Amino acid sequence: MSVTDIASKKGQAVPNEQFALDAAATTRLLEAEGILDYSGHVSVRIPDRDAFMIQIGVTSRQELTPADMLVCDFDCKVLEGTGQPPSETVIHSEIYKARPDVNAVLHCHMDLAIAFTMMEGVKIELMRARATRWKSGVPTHPDPSHIKLKEQGIDLAKTLGPHHVALMRAHGLVMTAESVRHLFVDAVHFKENALAQLQVMQSGVKVVPLTEGEIEQIEQMEMRDWHAKKLWNYYVRKSIKDGVLPSDWSGLIPSKDALHRDKMYDERRVVKKG
Repeated sequence: MSVTDIASKKGQAVPNEQFALDAAATTRLLEAEGILDYSGHVSVRIPDRDAFMIQIGVTSRQELTPADMLVCDFDCKVLEGTGQPPSETVIHSEIYKARPDVNAVLHCHMDLAIAFTMMEGVKIELMRARATRWKSGVPTHPDPSHIKLKEQGIDLAKTLGPHHVALMRAHGLVMTAESVRHLFVDAVHFKENALAQLQVMQSGVKVVPLTEGEIEQIEQMEMRDWHAKKLWNYYVRKSIKDGVLPSDWSGLIPSKDALHRDKMYDERRVVKKG
């Protein structure tokens, strides 16, 4: 049973082992997609505790296992596990404190994200359909240094504000989501969207981002949870086949019941006109 499936059942706690497995798998998948490399990290909030799970900082992102995950409190003190968390763990702790709606955080040094902090008068636009996730805005944090101090983490959380992603000047990005699986899917789509914009810019023609009307149309047909399961199923299966994930992690694959779609769209989102 997946974290998503477990979390949907009210009154049942999600085992730390499942969080650790999902976080380790997400880290490996992001590394395989070129979103993480020798650095960067994924964390997941532990419900009903002022605590979160994050990897041992020196462990290779390509080889991360559930045993390499630590449980830290919101002061970045290790509560469970042996080892030191990443030097920028304060990024995660301060976002969790500021945003109770956030259950997973990614910090990475995506080349495309960095590039968009180095262009005068250019910002990330909403180009592809899934980019409507960031319709509220994509702010840029002005501090280009490593975020190691509590005060720096607080400032970054303020820049992020209510948004789901923030760029970090000459550094990378921070991204949030309701689960680590949603976080992985969002990171893939963010990279796709940034690449699409860059390709249009390189062609020498005018960038034409999505309009407010188009965003509304897209969101009326959106089924975020089902879409996340679909993409997670694809990437996990592919990664097990390619050896990115161990074969005995097949429990990460969603069940057929979990992938069953009852409707073509989420009727709650449809706005009737006229």
